[in-house]
Amino acid sequence: MKKETINSLNKTFEEYAYQQDGIDYWLARELQELLGYSDWRNFLNAIDKAKESCKITVEAASDHFVDVNKTIPMPKGAEKIIDDIMLTRYACYLIAQNGDPKKEQIAFAKSYFAVQTRKQEILEERIQLMERLQAREKLAATDS
Repeated sequence: MKKETINSLNKTFEEYAYQQDGIDYWLARELQELLGYSDWRNFLNAIDKAKESCKITVEAASDHFVDVNKTIPMPKGAEKIIDDIMLTRYACYLIAQNGDPKKEQIAFAKSYFAVQTRKQEILEERIQLMERLQAREKLAATDS
């Protein structure tokens, strides 16, 4: 994969991320395009496989795959309500793992979401360590 393609995809994944209550998420219909799927039904197959993978782990699928509706504009000023799914970083990682391996975007997404998920895990571990150290220092200060 060319360096320009990698840089472009990396930037695009970050640009499509939303944040709510400090948690990054993506919308499935937007991720579908990023991962090179033209047909929603085919992308839903990857999502369903990812949900099954999530159920096998200790994670609750409902925490990572949240069904939502959104309104899209139609011709002549009409609107249509369509289904969508809010996906956490972990859900995106599972979708990439279960996506079409022939797609260049899937190959990139596997790496991207694995690395980003690991970075988040390390950050959370460091925060917990800092909190434990601060609690010890506080306890030591009260003992003196």
